[in-house]
Amino acid sequence: MQTMTFVEAADKLIKRAGWFAVSDVVQEMGGDTSTRQALRSMEELHGPMLSDITQVTDEQGRVLNPLLTTSLKDWLAAKRLKGRVLQFNSDKSLLALTDFRGHVQVRSLTSFTSEEVIQALAELSEPLMLIPHGPVRELLQDLSQVGNHEILDAAHLPAEFTPQNQQPQTLDADKHLTDLERESIYIIREAVAAAKKPAMLFSMGKDSMAMLRLAEKAFAPEPVPFPLVVIDTRWKFQEMYAFRKWMESRDDLNLIIHINPDAIAADVNPFDSGSAVHTDITKTQALKQILDEHGFDFVFGGARRDEEKSRAKERVFSVRDSNHGWDPKNQRPELWDFYNTTLANGQSMRVFPLSNWTELDIWKYLQAEAVPLVPLYFSKRRPYVIRNGSLIMVNDERFRLEPGEKIHFDHIRFRTLGCYPLTGGVLSRAQSLPEVIEELESTRVSERSSRVIDFDRGASMEQKKREGYF
Repeated sequence: MQTMTFVEAADKLIKRAGWFAVSDVVQEMGGDTSTRQALRSMEELHGPMLSDITQVTDEQGRVLNPLLTTSLKDWLAAKRLKGRVLQFNSDKSLLALTDFRGHVQVRSLTSFTSEEVIQALAELSEPLMLIPHGPVRELLQDLSQVGNHEILDAAHLPAEFTPQNQQPQTLDADKHLTDLERESIYIIREAVAAAKKPAMLFSMGKDSMAMLRLAEKAFAPEPVPFPLVVIDTRWKFQEMYAFRKWMESRDDLNLIIHINPDAIAADVNPFDSGSAVHTDITKTQALKQILDEHGFDFVFGGARRDEEKSRAKERVFSVRDSNHGWDPKNQRPELWDFYNTTLANGQSMRVFPLSNWTELDIWKYLQAEAVPLVPLYFSKRRPYVIRNGSLIMVNDERFRLEPGEKIHFDHIRFRTLGCYPLTGGVLSRAQSLPEVIEELESTRVSERSSRVIDFDRGASMEQKKREGYF
């Protein structure tokens, strides 16, 4: 009886459709070759099948965060979860699953589509934790679950941001939101009418996105008549930078991005400098620099009175002195909707159109208006450490672990965004706006309870605001 070659055995299994292991090829060949030899033959025909997690990349060829690869393998082992690298072969004719010991399962494909990949994975009944490699990441980037299997990309860099195509709803049925929107649009128009050179401070957070949508509606069909000023501390979440890249690509917006050169020269960072110094140099001083450089006189901010006690003292139109300082005891009265917009002696004005909104109002408005948001606001399995009671995400390779710290991988999301080493997340399963709203309706904890900078000793939020912080 003639011995079957490897190619014949593999081809025979591929034609049957469905998944097969390299060890199945050995059996088809009658045991005349070893699994190791069969695997080498498979790789010669179809390209290498990665089993080393440190070699896994995303769709752009970027490797995983090296801080996380060992911790991810240890976590999978401790939880007794079956981790598999999900990948295509070189010509995308095969879909492959490999474990960390080199065992390979493959399945033939007739087309390179997410639908076929999902269908192929649905054939596997045993729950798996799938670590996508290369082009697979791009096909499945919007999915966290495929049947019984979880897409585990906690160690990957964020994918490019792509907004979902959703249509806004009408606000007519919600009088409260309608009234808030009307008031905020009035405030924005009043400020622009009085300003010589207005601007909007833009953090890419939920409040900034709500304020931007209000400005868009205030001046539609014309574009927003002022720039968005982005203060870059160099330590924002990587997902925020991906979102900013998308914002910069919009033709209807003008973004001005500023980094304090002193922060670069001194390598100011949250770990060596501490949160108070880091915030002062990279945020407060940077903001004052860009406002002075461009001569902006009316600057919009997304602060709300329900966020924090010093912000509750703010007027809607808040005067700053020539050095951008704020005196909470010397503010102008605001009666109904009459605002004093006069400036003198180098003063400038901070304007807060969202003053009377709550966090819940913001989320309901964002849902109604179908506003794109940074994905960090929605639950996903993410890597974090527990530091001083806060869940601090290990967002890039610059993160510094303290002695004895352990990296966890759980479903968390963020209610507020800032510099990632100073912003804590919350355990949550809310993956959509309705779920976020439902979750918030049952909580009484402030969103800023997880912001480290709000609790610096000797540097309260009110003191920061007196010195020029927004």
